[in-house]
Amino acid sequence: MAAVCLYFQVHQPRRVKRYRIFDIGSDHHYFNDDSDGNLNNRKILEKVTKKCYLPTNAILTELLEKNPDFKVSFSFSGIFLEQLEEYLPDVLSSFQKLIKAGGKGEFPRVEILSETYYHSLSFLYSKEEFRSQVKLHRERIKSLFGREPVSFRNTELIYNNDIGKEVEAMGYRTVLTEGVDNILGWRSPNFIYQAAGTKHLRLLLKNYRLSDDIAFRFSSKEWSDYPLTAPKFAQWISSVNGNGEVVNLFMDYETFGEHQWEDTGIFEFLKSMPREILSHPDNRFVTPDEAVTLFPARDTLDIPGYISWADIERDLSAWRSNPIQHDALRSLYALEKRILQSGDKNLIEDWRRLQTSDHFYYMCTKWWNDGDVHKYFNPYSSPYEAFISYMNVLKDLELRLKQKSNRNRTRKSVSG
Repeated sequence: MAAVCLYFQVHQPRRVKRYRIFDIGSDHHYFNDDSDGNLNNRKILEKVTKKCYLPTNAILTELLEKNPDFKVSFSFSGIFLEQLEEYLPDVLSSFQKLIKAGGKGEFPRVEILSETYYHSLSFLYSKEEFRSQVKLHRERIKSLFGREPVSFRNTELIYNNDIGKEVEAMGYRTVLTEGVDNILGWRSPNFIYQAAGTKHLRLLLKNYRLSDDIAFRFSSKEWSDYPLTAPKFAQWISSVNGNGEVVNLFMDYETFGEHQWEDTGIFEFLKSMPREILSHPDNRFVTPDEAVTLFPARDTLDIPGYISWADIERDLSAWRSNPIQHDALRSLYALEKRILQSGDKNLIEDWRRLQTSDHFYYMCTKWWNDGDVHKYFNPYSSPYEAFISYMNVLKDLELRLKQKSNRNRTRKSVSG
């Protein structure tokens, strides 16, 4: 049997605007939400909505309504959902309709996963903040979709043994991460694994070759397997029978219509793919929670170092490979205790929005292999411009924090 686990990440950050040193102390609006230009957050969201979210939601909803054997899974960053609520409530309604089409029961045909609310790197710097963000995310998912997630995926599939132990302690049964070759060795990503150091936590590993055939190579005329058709892809899936149990196709939702434009045929591919896969009697679709119920763990996977699905290295180098990234991250999390103790909701919200991993991704200087990916929806002309704007914002945030502390001391002095 070849079970297909189809999972999509849905995320858009609140990008920091070009924030000058002269803005410190006078401008407390940090994010590029409604400023001029085509790379502000609202316009990007509207653009992706038209090209991807609405048409892809419509296709998947129809597939779910017409095919009882089709299943799909999502993780939505909290920062994405709050932007939909603010700017595009009709798109949020479209996602809610899609989730509803998957039904209820023990294994809904649309599963929603947990993650950090702000799509952050918080586990690397503050376990307490990590737990807080996961809790915030769970609450938002329940309020918007009426679901209690049981599977987890960390930001950009970042994982190691320590994350597994923490996630199991929080009550999750399953974690999604990358099928990294040097971790797997001779083993296949097409099986379920036990997470080292845990009692029951299961790992679902992305089959990056088959996932990337859709996400990255679909429209490449230089690719030896171009054009990719649904029957051809279904044959590749069927060939796993007897050599694996679950094929994990993990990718950005923006693959459909945004990364791969409509004129590439990507929507027709999506419409046809489930039917072609299910035409083989041994194939089926599963959600992450259903997969770990159906199939046993075939081995224990020890992952002491951090892995992710980013760039060709599949490690943390997309966010932590140069001094400016390290400086920005250290400066951000150095404020944690004082920010939280302030009790100021606006300060806390701004500080948490500044944790979104994209801010540090834009500071990456690894241009030789992954440059086009790092430039995508990037509002800055260089990593250094991203760093300067970000650090100026942090200076203003710290100034606001000091002013808050001074006001509190003044009040205590007067009352005393």
